[in-house]
Amino acid sequence: MKLISITLLVFVGLLSLIGCDNATKQSEITPTAPKVDGVYVAEFGSWASPVTPEDVYDLSDDISDVRATTQGIYFVQSNANNEGKKAVYRFDTEAGLTKVVSSDFNIRSRVNEYGGAPFAAIGNSLFATKFSDQILYRIAPNQAPFALTPNGTRHAGCISNPKASRLICVREDHRGDGEPVHSLVGINLSYADEGQTLAIGADFYSMPVLSPDQTQLAWIAWNHPNMPWDKTELWLADLDTKGAVVNPRKIDTAQQGAITQPLFSPTGQLYFIADFNNWWNIYRLDPQYVPEIVLAQQAEFADADWQIGNYSYAFENEHRLIATYNNDGLAQLIRIDTHSGVTEPIAVEFAEIDYVTQHGNDVFFVGAKETPEKGIYKIQGRAAQLVYAPNLPVMDPHFISRPQSLSYKTANDEQAHGYLYPPKNPNFRGPSDKEPPLVLMMHAGPTAKASRAFRRDVQYWTSRGFAVFDVNYRGSTGFGRDYRNSLYGNWGKSDVVDAVRAAGFLVNRGDVDGRKLAIRGNRAGGFTALSAVANYSTFGAGVSYSGISDMEEFKRHSHKFESHYLLRLLGSIDNYRQRSAMANLKGINEPLLLIQGVNDSLIPAEQSLIIYEAVKAKGVPVTYLAFSDDAANRVSPQSKKQALEAELSFYGQIFGFTPAGSMPALAIENIDNLRRR
Repeated sequence: MKLISITLLVFVGLLSLIGCDNATKQSEITPTAPKVDGVYVAEFGSWASPVTPEDVYDLSDDISDVRATTQGIYFVQSNANNEGKKAVYRFDTEAGLTKVVSSDFNIRSRVNEYGGAPFAAIGNSLFATKFSDQILYRIAPNQAPFALTPNGTRHAGCISNPKASRLICVREDHRGDGEPVHSLVGINLSYADEGQTLAIGADFYSMPVLSPDQTQLAWIAWNHPNMPWDKTELWLADLDTKGAVVNPRKIDTAQQGAITQPLFSPTGQLYFIADFNNWWNIYRLDPQYVPEIVLAQQAEFADADWQIGNYSYAFENEHRLIATYNNDGLAQLIRIDTHSGVTEPIAVEFAEIDYVTQHGNDVFFVGAKETPEKGIYKIQGRAAQLVYAPNLPVMDPHFISRPQSLSYKTANDEQAHGYLYPPKNPNFRGPSDKEPPLVLMMHAGPTAKASRAFRRDVQYWTSRGFAVFDVNYRGSTGFGRDYRNSLYGNWGKSDVVDAVRAAGFLVNRGDVDGRKLAIRGNRAGGFTALSAVANYSTFGAGVSYSGISDMEEFKRHSHKFESHYLLRLLGSIDNYRQRSAMANLKGINEPLLLIQGVNDSLIPAEQSLIIYEAVKAKGVPVTYLAFSDDAANRVSPQSKKQALEAELSFYGQIFGFTPAGSMPALAIENIDNLRRR
């Protein structure tokens, strides 16, 4: 790799933000800025903030993959003091919290690369995938972990089949040539063997689920070129006493769509979620195996299945279920009587609800709010009680900027959406004749969404005097199938236009300064940010974190799960090059910050270097920052902190303010050529 004559920051736990002559001095805003009514008046972006880069990127404990068994509630929790590695805990109301598997084991599956549901529990034993070798182990008290599966295989979505003394798992087999082979397998609980093949032939499998009497198995399957949010199949089979599949059949749903989250009721009726009516709603099979809708709503009861095993509903008893759906970015909880169809709202306020699961007669879920609180909650009547919360950093509520849900008109008279976070700092306000700079955030995916759930990186900017707008551009989830599919064939166009229109919308409303607009994104979001800067003059600064800039090269590094995704998004092979920033370098005339992982296996650093050299040669202000961490491309929290400081320094120099605090100034090539807007 050529790393000569560039402004290079190689992060190996040490940052070289060189440029002593330009070093940012400690900003003495507090004693020198004028005070009005007890509040300092200072330039937007220069406010002193209690939210530090350490607050944003120090690894904090987080919870996921909540699963209920007869022994209690099991869940995965990352360990902030052990590089974010993942442990398994068990919680019940009587015994409290018990660590079942240490974070040193690091439980995490790489099925479809994104994993999910990496363990199952039977009695006192846990069956879990170890991240380092992807082998499934039996972990029993006072015994060494025992390997059950062959090298070269990965497993996820495992469920227990006690009657046959087996696990049922999604397997991804990498032992052959070409693409890995997916299947459903039965795995012996006592000894290592090849396992029992239950289903094979589809390109992908997900979410196996057993009936209460363990005589039926249901699952989801799909094939290229679809993603699991495009078109999937619901399968049902009988099981014999040895756990073998008998009479497997695909359910004829009459309508095509993305089916997900199969689940048997306590009486053995099969429920699932599908988007037959444009929205992910809950359905069930009648006695003739014909789908019937349980509750028709213009709301999403599911999200894109990037990972396996996240359920949004569970049965409270034989005729009542608890479900969550998304409404204008807020997660709603309702109780549904499956006989009468009568619904009852549950009075909770959450931005996100995940991993809804039943334990006995109780229903639990993971809830996240617009404030830092996140934990496991239990439904109690029409309310929810917090039963466990991980160790998350607190934040003074007076500094927390709350999201405002906004919709705006974009191309073709269509609507796009997003969340506006105004500047918020009780100690400061900006000059009365000025508006704040904008940081426009583009989420990754791209089939994903911006969420209202608390994000410390957003608060980093708003507490310093920036406005942040988190865009749910066309193609985002949460707004129905048609909105989600509208990006197909239009990636690099619709999302870019939506970003440009969002900025103009906020300027016209008077929310932000039209001369100080920045766009930033990571990976897929970085692609949109680069495309916006290359094709429009709207933004005065662009920031790309490992953004995709060469689609042809990116396709060569793709994995099976996403191997056809790019073509669906771009529409044709010709668009691979036409929509890449690499093909539109002449259009980049505004300052650019490129942040890249040197060891990135999906987005090679050479892509960012080529853009850097071309933009520098044009005389446009530009900086390239390279992270160099471990071979697995894990970027350390320290590197991320330093990159965030560099981004703040970048905005300060481009938009003309001095950030508070003492930090080295970012060296920017061609900074003397900066055109003030």
